[in-house]
Amino acid sequence: MARHTTTVMNAPGDPSAPFAYRLAQDGRVLISWRGKLVVTVAGSAAAKLRARLEGADPKAVQLALAKATGNFKRGNERRPAQ
Repeated sequence: MARHTTTVMNAPGDPSAPFAYRLAQDGRVLISWRGKLVVTVAGSAAAKLRARLEGADPKAVQLALAKATGNFKRGNERRPAQ
């Protein structure tokens, strides 16, 4: 069974908006950071997130997505070579 997504938000590679999301037909919200999938939100949390994202301005969308991902980068980010 294929899982379909209905909406892709954000232009890929937009540095001012690192988070993007896709709304899946089964109710899930797939959140990406700089093109990489970092969190999948499902259930009642996805319904609440969808409600927050609907009609929100771009800055509010980025804030909601950042809060939904939590602290996913803590301790596992790589430092650039010097």
